[in-house]
Amino acid sequence: MTSSRPVLPLQGSVPRVLSVAGTDPTGGAGVQADIKAICEAGGFAMTVVTALVAQNTHGVRSIHTPDTGFLTDQLDAVFDDVRVDAVKVGMLGTAEITRTVTDYLRAHPVPVLVVDPVMVATSGDRLLTPDGEKALVGLCRLADVITPNLAELAVLSGTGQATTLPEAVDQGRHLAAELGTTVIVKGGHLTGGGADNAVVFPDGEVHTVPVARIATHNTHGTGCSLSSALTTRLAAGESVAAALSWATRWLTEAIRYADDLHVGTGNGPVDHTHRSRRLAAAADTTPWHHVPDMPAALEKPGDLLSGQFDGAGTTRKPPRIPAAGPWTAALWDASAHIHRSVTDLPFITDLGSGTLDRDDFSFYLAQDAVYLSLYSPALASLAASAPDQESALFWVKGAAECLEEEAELHRNWNGDSAPALPSPVTGAYTSHLMRCVRTRDHVVGAAAVLPCYWLYAEVGLELAASSPADNPYSAWLETYSGSDFTDSVRQAVALVEKAFEDAGPAARAEAAVAYLDASRWELEFFDQASRRH
Repeated sequence: MTSSRPVLPLQGSVPRVLSVAGTDPTGGAGVQADIKAICEAGGFAMTVVTALVAQNTHGVRSIHTPDTGFLTDQLDAVFDDVRVDAVKVGMLGTAEITRTVTDYLRAHPVPVLVVDPVMVATSGDRLLTPDGEKALVGLCRLADVITPNLAELAVLSGTGQATTLPEAVDQGRHLAAELGTTVIVKGGHLTGGGADNAVVFPDGEVHTVPVARIATHNTHGTGCSLSSALTTRLAAGESVAAALSWATRWLTEAIRYADDLHVGTGNGPVDHTHRSRRLAAAADTTPWHHVPDMPAALEKPGDLLSGQFDGAGTTRKPPRIPAAGPWTAALWDASAHIHRSVTDLPFITDLGSGTLDRDDFSFYLAQDAVYLSLYSPALASLAASAPDQESALFWVKGAAECLEEEAELHRNWNGDSAPALPSPVTGAYTSHLMRCVRTRDHVVGAAAVLPCYWLYAEVGLELAASSPADNPYSAWLETYSGSDFTDSVRQAVALVEKAFEDAGPAARAEAAVAYLDASRWELEFFDQASRRH
């Protein structure tokens, strides 16, 4: 951002972000999408409308363009009253409107100016006249960042449309140098398993944000949404690379769940607010009731599933590591909904595809090191209460392997970084384990530690089956899908089965709850890296 512009938002304030764009009555694109994206990214959204567009998920029907005098009145109404921290410019439509907006922003400089150069429709149709495109180039020179799609990048570069990301980045590099602005290259319209985005700076430096491609036709308004989220994060003081990383992660989640919206019958919008709803659900403090109607004493395995438990209706896929008998089979069935929730987490899906943010994985591993440092003594305590030497030796061996795993996997990734403090999730989970192994019957402690074996193996095996060969997180997948670990999981499942057989009905009921609580804590543990931003 140039030094002649006003400073960033007042400390502690929410960035005030203005969208200058057209409308979309069905809410997927234009200023309606911009408002959602700005709010989701942590800003206060304002709008100035350049065009009233009659469109839906099938396309544009007609456009009404107010005169530029009214456009200027809208801009004055905002700037006369509000300190504007950032402006995102979208659809302008005509050369006259483009020049009006350019002149106004030149006379009213803002800390952050991002231009989404709307020039070419998804159909390939040009949306601006030649003089309009020329005027838009002038606005792009004024911008800090521009976010063209591949077709618009080709028009601005005077070349054919790129078919690979390196080709697109090369176009972006030349355009950034020519315009003196930073270019966001978007890979969503390319083919292949990845849909990576990239920041291309005027000096030629490139920062790539990996993105897994999601199979859906519901991507209406993605360009508007990414640009607005990026603008807001920039207005909050983030670097362009960090802002693109956040905006990309947020939009990827919105695209991933777009099919569930069922808005329109054409190319539908993305789910802009999925992240907020996910975080609100994660913050819910309602006590967990996995099996509300479960009896206080379990006489037989079927008693565990006799009530209307939380996962009723969830398809119960058989585990890759088989249950060792009827009790562990009942435990697996009762936790099927939790396992499904774990494998659906963005953290897990991105881990499997190799597109997980490195900072998220580093945070997870740092917390995992804290967890294992406490899980190890929990297993040692479990060994002390074991009913026989065989099981005692197994749990002692597991305690030692925790420390070995921490030394190899964690230190290889995080190096010699200082030990992390436990997060609230890590602290609560390990407290649950310690209470179960040190103050309850052996079966309760054994059931509580089992998810860290069984659920991890299930996730590791599922991801390893479809993970790309160049996955940067292959060491993690190999650890939890490898024979050494899965053999230990089989033994752990067998020991828990025997512990249930030998326990009394009341202890079994308490152990089942301990297992389900620990399974839910595994879900919380995996998801916590996605809650930091």
